Amino acid sequence: MLNSILLQAAGSSLMQFLPMILIIVVFYFFMIRPQMKKAKDHKKFIEELKKGDKVITSAGIHGKITDMNETTFLIEVEGGTKIRFDKSAVSLDASKALNTK
Repeated sequence: MLNSILLQAAGSSLMQFLPMILIIVVFYFFMIRPQMKKAKDHKKFIEELKKGDKVITSAGIHGKITDMNETTFLIEVEGGTKIRFDKSAVSLDASKALNTK
């Protein structure tokens, strides 16, 4: 008798937490995991860039990479003006679209 009461209590408490566990699992697969994949793809894209590649920054500035160092790019824009940007400022989606044209 006591064992059946304990089993019912354990099952009842599990059933109370099951919706919360399901919400966490769904949140992970639909929100966190895709964001981590996108960040990984962006990092890989930045590492593969080289001199002469055309890029678009997150601010919308179009240019061509003329010099690189560990954390920044020197980008030449229209008229020969050169601007230094942090590597993280390069937009993955816009730059890929520009280079596939």
